[in-house]
Amino acid sequence: MLRHEIRPGRAVAGLTMLALAGGYAADAAGAWNVPWTFTAPVLFGGLGLSAAVTWLSYRLRRRRDARKASAENSAAPASSSGSQAMR
Repeated sequence: MLRHEIRPGRAVAGLTMLALAGGYAADAAGAWNVPWTFTAPVLFGGLGLSAAVTWLSYRLRRRRDARKASAENSAAPASSSGSQAMR
């Protein structure tokens, strides 16, 4: 049993922020001169990718839950058993 749901979108967003931090750490150490065009594509591309991954995982999770719920409800509904008379 899992303790919590896996959130792949948050992982992608975290990796994006780590890439930005690594680029600026390399610039601060003098190992790499970060161009100003580095920030925007990495930031917006990574956040867009994380949004797409979040949406995809949400859709897959809903589909899995719906399939699981329909497999569990194979019995006849309570209203067809005659115990609940409709007026």
